[in-house]
Amino acid sequence: MQPITHVSGSAYPWGQKNVDTDVIIPAAWLKTITRSGLARGAFETVRAQPGNIFDDERYAGAPILIAGDNFGCGSSREHAAWALIDMGIVAVLAPSFSDIFSSNAFKNGIIPVVLPQPAIDRLIEVAREHPITVDLETMSVTTPFQDRFAFELDPFRRQCLMQGLDEIGLTLARDTAISNFEGAVNEHRPWLRQERRYAGVAIEGDRRT
Repeated sequence: MQPITHVSGSAYPWGQKNVDTDVIIPAAWLKTITRSGLARGAFETVRAQPGNIFDDERYAGAPILIAGDNFGCGSSREHAAWALIDMGIVAVLAPSFSDIFSSNAFKNGIIPVVLPQPAIDRLIEVAREHPITVDLETMSVTTPFQDRFAFELDPFRRQCLMQGLDEIGLTLARDTAISNFEGAVNEHRPWLRQERRYAGVAIEGDRRT
């Protein structure tokens, strides 16, 4: 996961409410075993409509999506976050998110920014012609017109996003502590190291080798 301190650029000024994960990435695309290529199926039903915002050249490659209430509702598919990332979206701004989508977004390096509806309305207006900036250091969303909207984010999640730490990265960051603990266990409980056979696999303690 790449570290994120701020995201600046054009934004999709969508504002649609109650966008569920089936709209973000239809079920037909869930057969894939890789995260790449999902951008082709992202918002497929929306893109089927002429003049849709996701095929508008003005917002091509935009790193920010501005949406409405309850974004990411519906099924818990992690593919929804993967599809947004494959599109190049790094931040989603909305008045509220589905809890599961918000968690999936965070774990995959997307900033879920919660702002009140008046702020969203203003940002949609600005984003039609101008870039906006999401800054994790100042915890604010700004525009070229001196608009400044503060938002909140769990401190732990904020730190993980800024350091580029997913769950694997968090575990590896504690490698020394884990090794020290395992060393202490081996020293004080040596009987756990006795090899035994289980289902034809040699294991040491509770760990397969």
